[in-house]
Amino acid sequence: MATFTYEALNAAGKPQKGTVDANSSEEAIQRIKSQGFFPTLVKEQKGKKTGAPEGGEGAAKPKKKKSGGLVIGGVSAKQLTLFTRQLSTLQDAGLPLLRSLNILESQLKPGRLKMVLQDVAEDVEGGASLSESMAKHPRAFNRLYSKMVAAGEVGGVLDIILQRLAEFMEKAQSLRRKIKAAMIYPITVVIIALAIVTFIMVFIIPKFEEIFKDFGVKLPSVTRFLINTSRWVAGNNVGQAVPGWVYILVAPIGVWLFIKFARKATPGRAFFDTILLWSPLFGKLVRKSTIARFTRTLGTLVAAGVPILEAILITRDTSGNYVFERALNKVHDSIREGESFAGPLREAKVVDAIVVNMIDVGEETGDLDAMLLKVADNYDEEVDVAVGGLVKLIEPLLIVFLGGVVGTIVVAMFMPLVAMIESLQSSTSGGNV
Repeated sequence: MATFTYEALNAAGKPQKGTVDANSSEEAIQRIKSQGFFPTLVKEQKGKKTGAPEGGEGAAKPKKKKSGGLVIGGVSAKQLTLFTRQLSTLQDAGLPLLRSLNILESQLKPGRLKMVLQDVAEDVEGGASLSESMAKHPRAFNRLYSKMVAAGEVGGVLDIILQRLAEFMEKAQSLRRKIKAAMIYPITVVIIALAIVTFIMVFIIPKFEEIFKDFGVKLPSVTRFLINTSRWVAGNNVGQAVPGWVYILVAPIGVWLFIKFARKATPGRAFFDTILLWSPLFGKLVRKSTIARFTRTLGTLVAAGVPILEAILITRDTSGNYVFERALNKVHDSIREGESFAGPLREAKVVDAIVVNMIDVGEETGDLDAMLLKVADNYDEEVDVAVGGLVKLIEPLLIVFLGGVVGTIVVAMFMPLVAMIESLQSSTSGGNV
């Protein structure tokens, strides 16, 4: 009878190592399975490798070679959500964790997620936990993701935690889609309007300018302003090196880059997040969507068994708004000193009174996670209403804005034409006399 060393996974997906005495590798695998483990590697102690039965559930799989080469792009939220849902389903069906990872990795197209899963599978096969392996790849699995997986591993409910995580990601993705869909219409209209106005400035107004010069018409101030603007846009001014349409094209990109780099510093984030949160047009939508995000994140973490202080820190880092980060910092300090959750949140005045009251009730009854998720559901519905109201508000504002621009151009061009026609009529009538 020989002695075999083995590596296996228990029912919770945690790695196990040990030895077993058996006459053959097949008998060793059966004995390992009878202990409730799923063997991933079985070999004789003398060094002779003894494989598991071909096609068997616990058959050891050779390590896959990593696909080399440069991978452009990251892991999209949609791709990660689908992976989480599939991994949850496979774990719920009772498949070993390593086999589940190998199955999901094999069906992915070449990309960053496929390479990350190869690394994760190798780490798990080497004895690391799933959460530890995922934490090594923060660009694919953020802190929220790895901490929830860790909570599932500790509690032996990895399949349930993955299901909750998939639901959380699906709802967060749905919220982002709604907001993006609301912005598509106004952004498209503004871009088309800018293109049309630029075309008029570059090609149409210079023609009118030539006509006015030929007839020697005295131009009103609004017409002179429009012609000067046209010269700047077309680059017809003396000594002008770069046409104005280049600035119009580059300006949005420059503003976006400026805001992005300014937000990397704390003062810049504080300034822009505060302005955005209290802006009259978008502030209401930003506030409601941020409340929905942070309450769902915190509620999901607490329900998963993550300690409340650590859950608040993770929620703070994923809230996406400096004002809410500062409020959650105060909440964290308050709870650490033995005080309540609702008190500092009420003092920060970043959420509605109903949110604070529901959290207060949740603390008193011990159902904080359930209450937070209810708040998130309510605010998801309010975001839908706010998005619809924003679209209805933006449409008339765009019509008024575009009507004002077009009307100004028409009036500026036709005022000299009217004066020119009147001059021609007076000269014709004077000649007849």
